[in-house]
Amino acid sequence: MRPVTLFTGQWADLPFEKICEMASGWGYDGLEIACWGDHMNIEKAAEDQAYCDEKKAILEKYNLKTWALGAHIIGQCVGDRYDGRLDGFAPSSLAGKPEAIREWGIKQMTLAPKAARNMGCDVVTGFTGSPIWKFWYSFPQTTKEMVDKGFRQVVDLWTPILDAFDEQDVKFALEVHPTEIAFDYYSTERLLKEFGYRETFGINFDPSHLIWQGVTPHLFLRDFADRVYHVHMKDAAVRLDGRSGILGSHIDFGDNRRGWNFRSLGHGDVQFEEIIRELNAMDYQGPLSVEWEDSGMDREAGAKEALEFVRKVDFPPSGISFDDSMKSD
Repeated sequence: MRPVTLFTGQWADLPFEKICEMASGWGYDGLEIACWGDHMNIEKAAEDQAYCDEKKAILEKYNLKTWALGAHIIGQCVGDRYDGRLDGFAPSSLAGKPEAIREWGIKQMTLAPKAARNMGCDVVTGFTGSPIWKFWYSFPQTTKEMVDKGFRQVVDLWTPILDAFDEQDVKFALEVHPTEIAFDYYSTERLLKEFGYRETFGINFDPSHLIWQGVTPHLFLRDFADRVYHVHMKDAAVRLDGRSGILGSHIDFGDNRRGWNFRSLGHGDVQFEEIIRELNAMDYQGPLSVEWEDSGMDREAGAKEALEFVRKVDFPPSGISFDDSMKSD
């Protein structure tokens, strides 16, 4: 069976050892470690093996492993069009300094593969940011040249970073997600092409960001199977009631008036059995990483229940053809 991990991004308010203790107590096999809070400092991890050894010792103490580091908010700083929200992702000393924030993000992401290697991981999950996300509606009119320029900018910014990934034999897995340059099926298809289908650059598959857009998650998974380097288990529910809209109405996550919300696993609309069948067909043996986000549920109860859900829904592929026993010889 595939290992089940917990992404610590939503738990970064807790000390690293505390979330290790909690995840172990619930029965998780390991963690996808977020590179913020107390959980992982990329620079220290890249430059000091002793720092990594301390983290690994804590994991071992609680019988946990790690297969991936999560660098989402750092990667966002590389390719995003600046506004004040990015100030919260970078060191406070850089607030209000767009180019300094970008330079910091580039440096951090260039060190990320070395940090992963020192932790014994071969995947870093994360975001790229997007200089053209605000243009998605195309009014005021968005020209083809503007979109082309945005894709070129992301490729130009990320190519030297991916060179550093190549040096460490570590892969970067973009979480296809609104506000990223690749946020749905066709934008993902284009971005992979723009990078020349570079092997280092792949996908962190997360169905929750696809389903509310109307993209069928397991078909996305099937078509991009050779590029899926990591899998998030995360659910979402679409509840359009005649008042709510798919764009969220500037209403906070968790508010029941929204047209869609993230839900704890099994409480939304994602057909996880179809996802497991696709993962079996593509022989994915990596972790199933629970990214727990549900503003309407206690997170500790939710994380425990989510693990139980994944254990139940995951199943191995068949090793035989079911009608082999019908042969006469």
